[in-house]
Amino acid sequence: MTETDRRPVLYVIVCAAGPAGDVGKLVTLAQQRGWDVRVIATPSALGFIDVPALEAQTGFPVRSEYRRPGEPRSPKADAIIVAPATYNTINKWAAGISDTYALGILAEAPGLGIPVVVLPFVNTALAGRGPFQRSVSDLRAEGVRILLGPGEFEPHAPGTGGKYLATYPWSLAISEVERLQDVQVDSNS
Repeated sequence: MTETDRRPVLYVIVCAAGPAGDVGKLVTLAQQRGWDVRVIATPSALGFIDVPALEAQTGFPVRSEYRRPGEPRSPKADAIIVAPATYNTINKWAAGISDTYALGILAEAPGLGIPVVVLPFVNTALAGRGPFQRSVSDLRAEGVRILLGPGEFEPHAPGTGGKYLATYPWSLAISEVERLQDVQVDSNS
């Protein structure tokens, strides 16, 4: 297979939040649109997802740790979606903390020019905090596309997140990453 024949690689980074158990919906949407999907889970997210089902769906292991010496490298991502993205992951990423495999991937992505789309799942108490607002602003300044605000993900009242799991906008994330890919292709032409 030549480089032009290969399917684009999408990393889906999943964090420990309510919608994580349904991340297979995002994988399906991406696969239907021609992406080769690799799932990366934060260590806490492993308890929220069905690892064997995701591995069967993608054909690849769910990664949550750095590879060992001698293990094959994953292919470079053409784009990354972080969904659901938690308060903790967004703040640690913006602060430059790279203490997990998922955060290590995210720490490098802006510097490598990889388009990143973030679909948060946070409540209003967390979203209203100064550290979170600064983190969102800092990541946006680095070119990270955070789907937060009217018409995108809107934070819910504390303790009500379960009511919004069925309407979590997975399709918004894949549509936005494809829009960014189109913009990147156009700017390289």
